[in-house]
Amino acid sequence: MRKADLVARIAEKTEIPKVDVLVTLEEFFKQVKDSIAEGENVYVRGFGSFIAKKRARKVGRNIKANRAIEIPAHYIPAFKPAKVFVEKVKTNLKVEEKEQKEAVSK
Repeated sequence: MRKADLVARIAEKTEIPKVDVLVTLEEFFKQVKDSIAEGENVYVRGFGSFIAKKRARKVGRNIKANRAIEIPAHYIPAFKPAKVFVEKVKTNLKVEEKEQKEAVSK
């Protein structure tokens, strides 16, 4: 699903114009990005957490020059889904796999 599909679904279910949904969604994304960039995590109950994870310093390899390089410690954005979200995905995918197996066996 792309962003346009998501906007269309939300607009259809809420009967809010697509333009307004798009503006709201874009502002949500902007706020999440800005918050993470400032070191503030974003928690959405029942959905998950947008966090900044710290990567430790490590030694990498420049293959072309055939020498070791030091990669300094840095932060990366990450998403940690809520338990409710994880369970819903697991349950739905298990049902789908079971249906596929039954369809193949028939």
